[in-house]
Amino acid sequence: MQPSTQAPAYNELGQAIGFPVTWQAKPTPTFPVLVGQYCRLEPLSPQHAADLYAAFNADQENRIWTYLPYGPFIDFASFNSWLEKNLHSTDPFFYSILDLEAKALGMASYLRIDPNNGVIKVGHINFSPALQKTRAATETMYLMMRYAFEGLGYRRYEWKCDALNQPSRQAAERLGFQFEGIFRQATVYKNRNRDTAWYAILDKEWPALKQKFEAWLEPSNFDASGKQLKPLDSI
Repeated sequence: MQPSTQAPAYNELGQAIGFPVTWQAKPTPTFPVLVGQYCRLEPLSPQHAADLYAAFNADQENRIWTYLPYGPFIDFASFNSWLEKNLHSTDPFFYSILDLEAKALGMASYLRIDPNNGVIKVGHINFSPALQKTRAATETMYLMMRYAFEGLGYRRYEWKCDALNQPSRQAAERLGFQFEGIFRQATVYKNRNRDTAWYAILDKEWPALKQKFEAWLEPSNFDASGKQLKPLDSI
């Protein structure tokens, strides 16, 4: 939501107290299926469990679990138990990421959902090796942003990660998130301290980012082997 004026409001003491806005609370997400050219996001389901477990197990070094508060799982039963406990969660709400053959290759979620202020966060991102650095991976992030800004009318879309997680921070910057700072000693997980790096995209920034995503996702931006012709951050 854009400020209604360029001049801030002031109180009786002459102190600036913020920019006036016209704003009403937005709806709570209904979490529809999100469909793109290269992938499909469906609410997490027991039907996805076997595919997800197999896809995640392709990471023999378990690197994908390093910065998540859960995992790795010793066997399918333990993974399936975790999945069943999260099937009906609405915050976080988990999506399974399916390829064009309807095979689940990863997960991502919405969380810290605040309809009153129009704020939503993307997190619990776990891309299996088969999903990493693919068109579907980028399109997943585009589809989730589009629903937040256009489907819900929210005004702020957040990305937070362990400050030590350089791949996550690089991904946030590539996707157009703006760095906002480090929250020191924000949480403890897996017996480790976490300083949290904060990033965000605002509604006023979305139209230009949307054009970049859609240009990058065009089939003409890829050669016969699937290699990108123009990187996202150069468009």
